[in-house]
Amino acid sequence: MNTKPNIDETLRRRIIEEPETLLDDADIMRALVSANEKSLGGNIVDLRGIAMSRLESRLDRLEDTHRSVIAAAYENLAGTNQIHRAVLRLMDATRFEVFLRDLGGDVADILRVDSMKLVLESAANTDDPAVKRFEGVLSMAAPGFVETYLTAGRPVGTRQVTLRQIASDDVALYGDKAGFIHSEACLKLDLGRGRLPGMLVMGAEDPHQFTPQQGTDLLAFFAGVFERAMRRWLS
Repeated sequence: MNTKPNIDETLRRRIIEEPETLLDDADIMRALVSANEKSLGGNIVDLRGIAMSRLESRLDRLEDTHRSVIAAAYENLAGTNQIHRAVLRLMDATRFEVFLRDLGGDVADILRVDSMKLVLESAANTDDPAVKRFEGVLSMAAPGFVETYLTAGRPVGTRQVTLRQIASDDVALYGDKAGFIHSEACLKLDLGRGRLPGMLVMGAEDPHQFTPQQGTDLLAFFAGVFERAMRRWLS
């Protein structure tokens, strides 16, 4: 029987000198295990090979989970930075007119939404010329409008943040973008004791930008900051 190894001598020497290079290569180890299973024949069950196959599958799942967790962490960090930038931009305003202009401009751009509308309930006449100057970002509504809009008239409770997909043709809220907005984030605003509620509505053309399955912690924080800013302006 010929015992001389049927392998290139240089390759054989390198394997003997650096065996860890084989162990670190998943494809080579997979090929070796497969060759070993073939050499055993079809009637022999290799428990070690089965265990290795299961461990390999488990490792693949763990790696997929690891990548998903890292991706979610980066996405959450990016969202946090986005909200912080929007808050700082709101705090830059020294006059209410500038505050409203920034809300519909730079703040909307930072949050990457296609529409931004502040809705204030009022029992008084809503045809104030001062309001009309900011009708692109400010809308006055009758008492009860916020509750009705958030619940669609159903007898259900409201949350501070409501995320949903819509097919809206509400010109009062979305103006010339009505019909193009397919998802929205509605932030219910508590404007202080003795004042009617308000609502900040962010609209997006992307139907998946705001969905009920998403977390609302960051938007709830933004709503809290916005409420405090509005109380300061209204007082």
